[in-house]
Amino acid sequence: MRCVGAVWLALGLGLVACDREVEDAEPFVRPVRYEEVVKKGPERVREFSGSTKAELESALSFKVAGTLTSRLVSVGDLVNAGQVIARLDPQDYQVVVQEAEAGLAAARAELRNAEASYERVRELYENRNASKSDLDAARAAAESGNAQVRAARQQLEAAKLQLSYTNLTSPQDCSIAETYVKENENVSAGQSVVRVNCGECSEVTVSVPETFISGVEAGDVVEVVIDAIAGEVFPAAVTEVGVASGQAGTTFPVIVALTHNCPNVRSGMAADVRFTFMSETGEDKILVPGVAVGEDRSGRYVFILTSAGDGYWTASRRSVEIGAIYPGSIEVLSGLEEGELVVTAGVRRIMDGQRVSLLDDTRQ
Repeated sequence: MRCVGAVWLALGLGLVACDREVEDAEPFVRPVRYEEVVKKGPERVREFSGSTKAELESALSFKVAGTLTSRLVSVGDLVNAGQVIARLDPQDYQVVVQEAEAGLAAARAELRNAEASYERVRELYENRNASKSDLDAARAAAESGNAQVRAARQQLEAAKLQLSYTNLTSPQDCSIAETYVKENENVSAGQSVVRVNCGECSEVTVSVPETFISGVEAGDVVEVVIDAIAGEVFPAAVTEVGVASGQAGTTFPVIVALTHNCPNVRSGMAADVRFTFMSETGEDKILVPGVAVGEDRSGRYVFILTSAGDGYWTASRRSVEIGAIYPGSIEVLSGLEEGELVVTAGVRRIMDGQRVSLLDDTRQ
């Protein structure tokens, strides 16, 4: 019996000790994240995706048909303005030039004969040895001969121009991006021979939604981020703003041109263009993280933190009116003042008047 009594005594003492530990333990204080309410400028940054392309990207072709006798470039080659890229067999066009030269020589000979005849008839007419009709006929023959010379000269110039088209030249300093034909192939007029990328800096084409296109103007300064070139932001400027919607229906094409640090940028790279848009009112706004705003049957609300002393804070519920919603943030029109602390995490797990602590508290 003594042993049983000792056991019950020990259990009783243990329960008393546990009760004292429970009484002595501090209540759990939930830690929360917070953010100080500040008015932010009217700027809104938006990113739109696109791809880079050369300032001038063209498929070059001959203006005349013929057999390709030489292609003087390969993919990746750099060419200067006016440099010959490819040649066609010029023999057929040289024959046409020679024929035009012969035609011009014949027209000039006929003109000399007509002019000499006109001079003779004119002298005879002045001496009254030729009729007025003879003089008119001689003058008409001379004028016709002069017109034939002009026509023959134009034919010769056209033939020489056609001959010059057998040489395909670069329009400016460019790089060869692609080739389409090989030597000894028959090429038709307008058939692509090579594709060139020209210009010092690349361009980026993006599609801007209709809600933002009114805020984009030619000359606006933007930033370009290229996935393949990490850690570098390229300055750029808007060069063209579309006035008609693109294939997406509700977007408009906008072209921006890089202005610096261009050598490493190649055509076809994925790029994001950052636009900074101003608000319609131009006034500062109160923006809070989207997770800071809760909503229930009573409406939208946030929790405001006030110091409770000893490093603790009291979370108080406050109703707010929201405005525009942006990626990651919400505009608060009323209910918050600059300098207040708002809970930004765990809003749904705390109650009005609850005692909390601050994570990463730097305000003590």
